[in-house]
Amino acid sequence: MALDLTGIIEIDLHGLRTGEANEKIDEVLRSAGNGVYIIRCIHGHNRGTAIRTMIYDEYSNGRHNRVKNVRGGFNEGITELVLR
Repeated sequence: MALDLTGIIEIDLHGLRTGEANEKIDEVLRSAGNGVYIIRCIHGHNRGTAIRTMIYDEYSNGRHNRVKNVRGGFNEGITELVLR
């Protein structure tokens, strides 16, 4: 997990199962301070589609109180959580 000065936390979810990825994202959401506005989930494209689907299923449409929006990243192997 890496935090840069722009308010973005990047987490690498490569090699995790969907349940493990869900737990890791929840952990980061709990620990993210007020200065964080995006959590960038790097899951990969070929084998990361199940994680991408899980992220949309678990965090979009107001399903989590900290997540305002879920959107695709700058490539298909990245999904971003925009925080409130």
